[in-house]
Amino acid sequence: MDESTLNKIAELICGNGTDHPEYRSSSQLTAFFERAGVTQFVHDGSTRQWWVFEKLKECNRDQLALVLKRLVSPKEYSGDREKIKNALTTLNEIVYVEGFKIKLEGMTPQFEKTSADFSFNESQQTELTPLEAPDFLVLGLEPGIGEILKSRWEEAQRCVDSGAHLAAIIIMGSLLEGLLLGVCQKNPAIANQCPSAPKDNKSGKVKNFSNWKLAEMIDVAHHVGWIGIDVKKFSHALREFRNLIHPYEQMVTRSHPDEDTCNISWLVVQATVNDLARSIKKG
Repeated sequence: MDESTLNKIAELICGNGTDHPEYRSSSQLTAFFERAGVTQFVHDGSTRQWWVFEKLKECNRDQLALVLKRLVSPKEYSGDREKIKNALTTLNEIVYVEGFKIKLEGMTPQFEKTSADFSFNESQQTELTPLEAPDFLVLGLEPGIGEILKSRWEEAQRCVDSGAHLAAIIIMGSLLEGLLLGVCQKNPAIANQCPSAPKDNKSGKVKNFSNWKLAEMIDVAHHVGWIGIDVKKFSHALREFRNLIHPYEQMVTRSHPDEDTCNISWLVVQATVNDLARSIKKG
């Protein structure tokens, strides 16, 4: 398998990201490989995704097959239908480029060959262009923040124009975070009463907005109906790219955002603004 495919499988095994079915800690990663029938791997305390990625590269064909089957096995998720469906769908999206998919026959995962077709007719090819800067002021946020968000959008555009794609993605991620934080602060009762609102482990009280993580803001915004499920998922993808601000994150994920990534991220921020504007207009 291609290393980029293995890296995505490693991310799924670790459960990094809120859209994955199961988070696995250090000891749970060791136990997962044991349940798969690959017993020689014991996590050494290093970065989880990097370690799993390296171990997947060490697996032979048969061992890798065991790991993939266990990753979608109903037994791995105690029969939880949503988790099983999530794991199966996500894994098949990852391995599609390798020319196969996995399906369940009863409780048993089975491999099936597929034909990956990435050819495009000329009539199907359309140019993906960034949208204009949203009117952040229509969201009615606290004085000053709308102007700052507009300024960051323009700075991100300058980064795109100069080919600084990583810098552009990071700024777009900060745009998304500032945008959602502003809406939460404008609607504190709704945000704080949401079941997804992050709570302090000791007091059990909802954390101050300044201590919320971007992932938590995205989940709350979807839970209360401010953004749709599609915007939620794409926002989490942008959040993961935003995390490339950490050099070690980029080393582990081997991610190198390009112009297309910037254009897609542009659309994510625009879609988030549109969803929020519609929600605010409805009251």
